[in-house]
Amino acid sequence: MRDATPANRPQLAVSAGIFRDGKVLLVRRAREPAKGIYTFPGGRVEFGESLTEAVAREVREETGLVIDIVGLAGWREALPARTGGLGHFVILPFAARWVSGEIMLNDELDDARWLPPDDLGGLAITTGLETVIASARKMVGV
Repeated sequence: MRDATPANRPQLAVSAGIFRDGKVLLVRRAREPAKGIYTFPGGRVEFGESLTEAVAREVREETGLVIDIVGLAGWREALPARTGGLGHFVILPFAARWVSGEIMLNDELDDARWLPPDDLGGLAITTGLETVIASARKMVGV
């Protein structure tokens, strides 16, 4: 288990906007930061790991899915004020296509939904997620 103590410097994280049959995968965080909020699957980059290795690993660990990474779809930043003091995160979301597997959530997530990119059903989502979805959607050609 990772140390929950906030670092005294920004932490690098990655996520994936995964598309399958014209829909995008959103997951709900089961713990802080962002508990109860829908977003892309992802997490911290480990020392010595490339960004694409990190996003593929995080998606596999959190959802059991195998993905094809298309490219970087933007960036987001979560400052301590928005994370309840739990850290400062620089998040690099990637556009990706589903390759194989069915969703099997780990303990970091408590829900997953494949949704039309234009209709997120009024879910509570992370700040700026709709912009990143639009960018990722364009990259994967959906």
